[in-house]
Amino acid sequence: MLKIDYISEHKNEVINGLKNRGLKDINEKIDKIINFHNEKKKLASKICDTSKDINTASDEIFKLIKENKSTDKLKENVKKKKEELCKLEKKLKEIEGELKKILLNIPNIPSKYAPIGKSDKENKVVFITKISKKKDRKPHYELIEDFDIVDFNLGIKLTGAGFPVYKNEGAKLQRALINFFLDEATKQGFKEYEVPIILNEDSFFGTGQLPDKENQMYKVENMYLIPTAEVPLTNLYRNVIVDESDLPIKLTGYTPCFRREAGSWGKDVRGLNRLHQFDKVEIVEITKPEDSYFTLEKMRIYAESLVKKLGLEYRVLAICTGDLGFNSAFTYDIEVYSEGQDKWLEVSSVSNFETYQSNRLNLKYKDKKGNKNLAHTLNGSALASPRILAAIIEKYYDGEKIIIPEVLHKYLDFKFIKK
Repeated sequence: MLKIDYISEHKNEVINGLKNRGLKDINEKIDKIINFHNEKKKLASKICDTSKDINTASDEIFKLIKENKSTDKLKENVKKKKEELCKLEKKLKEIEGELKKILLNIPNIPSKYAPIGKSDKENKVVFITKISKKKDRKPHYELIEDFDIVDFNLGIKLTGAGFPVYKNEGAKLQRALINFFLDEATKQGFKEYEVPIILNEDSFFGTGQLPDKENQMYKVENMYLIPTAEVPLTNLYRNVIVDESDLPIKLTGYTPCFRREAGSWGKDVRGLNRLHQFDKVEIVEITKPEDSYFTLEKMRIYAESLVKKLGLEYRVLAICTGDLGFNSAFTYDIEVYSEGQDKWLEVSSVSNFETYQSNRLNLKYKDKKGNKNLAHTLNGSALASPRILAAIIEKYYDGEKIIIPEVLHKYLDFKFIKK
């Protein structure tokens, strides 16, 4: 959530940044926020003055009672003041509600480093490996049937489309990838957590999925299934003040992830391309503001290292302003090349949210002078397994078997998958 003081002090910058996201009628919304904020301050001042008047009159009534003097006029005045105070507090509550409603529906301001653009077609390629396009490569959704390692029909039987059943060597390979990702993260100093996958609404408001993505999540009574471990990991520090000396805080965790927007039937959503349930290892960092963009680069390089160790071809995109996620100020996407489909598959997004999440979370750090400041939060996929699995199957199929990347050998009792 954007800070109101920042909006008031940098009005034009905020408006221009949000316009670069493609938002319309933003001038009117920002003016409304500033007007509500000014009215809120005036009401708060009136409430303070009225409370003081009531306290002063109450003290005077007490003195008059001790002196056996009439208090009727003062009591009537106090009664009116209390009625006025009640109306002021009700009005303040209404304004705070309207103000919060507007703020919760305004996305983050893009970073000055984010490329300006309207759609994903204007995302900037900042790195790409050499691509060796091979003829007659089979797509993974054919290979998984040939090798009997993932079964979509069983998933449909149990739940519905977009919920695959991994089996045989496919299940073991999936587990090996998760263990590899977690082990690599802990080597880099990320502290591992096992977290709940059903969370309350406060958690989703804290990291910005609510109200923005309510229709894209699965709801269980008054709670939601997580779309990513970012939500529980970051919320571990909701309403927490940490010491500057404890920063950066580095967290990681594996969870299944649930998203309703898997899409309709077609080549772009076939096989493991887009699922309602998938496995992912997430990394989260909490830093001081001056360190966050250096941290972002380190997180991106780390996520790239995982793809490199698996021997996959990939590229890195800087996401343009019009394609940024709701909460993000800057995002890198890492995409692996799918040889069997001749297309790019996103396997990681690494994002800097600056103070957008920490303002919602009330996540602060105390500096050496004792001042309390909002921290910066960052997160990244490291990595999402289904598309990585798809790319491995396609790349390492040699016409007879699927060869397992060497870094996964220690997690498995086989080095290739036979039909």
